[in-house]
Amino acid sequence: MIVSIQGTLAAATPLHATIEINGLGYGVNIPVTTAEKLPAAGSNVKLHTVAIYREDSQTLYGFATTEERDFFQLMINNVSGIGPKSALTIMSKLSLASLESAIRMGDIATLSKCPGIGKKTAERLVVELRGKLGTGTATGDSPIATNASGEPQAAGDSRIRDAVLALAALGYKTAAADEAIRRANLALGPKATTEQLIKKALG
Repeated sequence: MIVSIQGTLAAATPLHATIEINGLGYGVNIPVTTAEKLPAAGSNVKLHTVAIYREDSQTLYGFATTEERDFFQLMINNVSGIGPKSALTIMSKLSLASLESAIRMGDIATLSKCPGIGKKTAERLVVELRGKLGTGTATGDSPIATNASGEPQAAGDSRIRDAVLALAALGYKTAAADEAIRRANLALGPKATTEQLIKKALG
């Protein structure tokens, strides 16, 4: 089982990354939310992965954090009608914080905004995953940019997730909360605390 991959980021698009290790290039499918966190090409990078084996293919899916990887696995293993491709689409449209909040709150409208996800599939996401959130083996957000020794260069985004959940608890729709916190993070920078992000988002 391949649970992570670390090497030099050779190239990346919003849905795909190529990581070189000892002269070999590994293609990894990624969600847009992971692509947004990738360092510049040529940097050392680590992704948490899920390997899907079919009769005619072997495909790697990579994520910035263990939480995102585990959520991807929760969807494809527990929700009828959700395969790797549709799960990646969902995670490209909404951040993990927004997805978890929408599922906990039964926010079908937000989940239905994901391309290819209708009302029935959104309802299945809520029914099948609401009781399973937080039961995975993830130990915390993991940085994807590393130095040559594999040591982290930047912190993960647990502060963003916590800030989005806080706004949702105040009555914000999950999509609106996610957008507000993302804007606050862009304005304040990566050193902003959860509390500072919330205050900025609230204006």
